[in-house]
Amino acid sequence: MARKARKLDDGEIAQVEALAAYLSQEQIADYFGIGRTTWYAILDRQPEVAEHYKKGKAKAIVAIAQGLIQQARGGDKVAQMFYLKTQAGWCETSKLDHTSSDGSLSFVSALQAVDAAAKARAKDE
Repeated sequence: MARKARKLDDGEIAQVEALAAYLSQEQIADYFGIGRTTWYAILDRQPEVAEHYKKGKAKAIVAIAQGLIQQARGGDKVAQMFYLKTQAGWCETSKLDHTSSDGSLSFVSALQAVDAAAKARAKDE
C-alpha cells in the first residue's frame, strides 16, 4: 500500500513563513523532520507553502533593508557605500600605473623590449 503524501497544515505553513527569515528551504525540511525530496514534493503539491516561504524571506529582507537605509541616512559611510554598490550599481575601481617614476619603463616599452629581443633571437637563428 502506498504511503500517504505528507501535507503541511495551516500551523506548519505559518511556521514556514516565520522560519524563512532564518533558514534555507533545506533547513526547514530538517526542522520538520522530512527529507528534501519530500519537501520539494510538498512545494509542488501545496503552492501556498512556497508562497509563504517567499513572503517570509521578503519580510526579512524588508526589515534588514529598512535598518540599512536608516543607518545610511544617519551618516554611516559604510552603510551608504554598501547601499550604493548593491542598489545603484556603484563600484570601486583602481587604475594600476606600470610606468616608472622617470617614465623609462612602461608596459608598452616593456612589450617593445621583449618584441625586439625576440626578433634579435630569430635573426641569429
